[in-house]
Amino acid sequence: MELAKLLGIHPGVTAIIGGGGKTTLLRTLGEELAEENRVLLCTTTKIFPFPALPCATTAEALDSREHRLLCAGTPVPGTEKLTAPPVPMAELASRFDYVLVEADGSAQRPLKAHAAHEPVIPAEAGQVICVVGASGFGRPVSEAAHRPELYARLAGVSVEDTAAPETEAAVLRAEGLHHRIYVNQVEASPALAASKALAALLDCPVLAGSLHRREYFVCS
Repeated sequence: MELAKLLGIHPGVTAIIGGGGKTTLLRTLGEELAEENRVLLCTTTKIFPFPALPCATTAEALDSREHRLLCAGTPVPGTEKLTAPPVPMAELASRFDYVLVEADGSAQRPLKAHAAHEPVIPAEAGQVICVVGASGFGRPVSEAAHRPELYARLAGVSVEDTAAPETEAAVLRAEGLHHRIYVNQVEASPALAASKALAALLDCPVLAGSLHRREYFVCS
């Protein structure tokens, strides 16, 4: 089954938050959905443009019907990054069948705790999917998590303790930001077992898989 169906992606705006793998998830979902729909990839924070994908940096460019899959954003002066598109989110949702939004950053760490100003979830978002990187399990919180001190405090552990499904579940429950969980980097049986252990501790749908291999496992 396609990833978009497994994650229950509906028309409109979907926000993606959490640990490493968000950008790849956006691209994978976008390519699937664009087979029959107009799809926009964008951010409410900052991202690099998607390689080999047309990018609209003006309101006029968003009107192009040449491409089913498009990214959009406003160039950040002095960098190669993009910030939010030059058009309000509600208008984007009316122009495209699907709008997929990367709504926070994780400094390429597999796990993440959110500061008070994060994530930047659009009011129009009908669903929030939190990405968890399985490669963070079994490593010290100080190495695995973005904002490790905050992560440790929410989990009730120290930054030198080992990140595990139990600590991740504690952080996710404390934050309460998500509707679904996608556990990425699941390419071996220990990672799948950890994903199932995480799912048993949560009361939301959990999907695990490997974006690289395009293999997915329903955990709850």
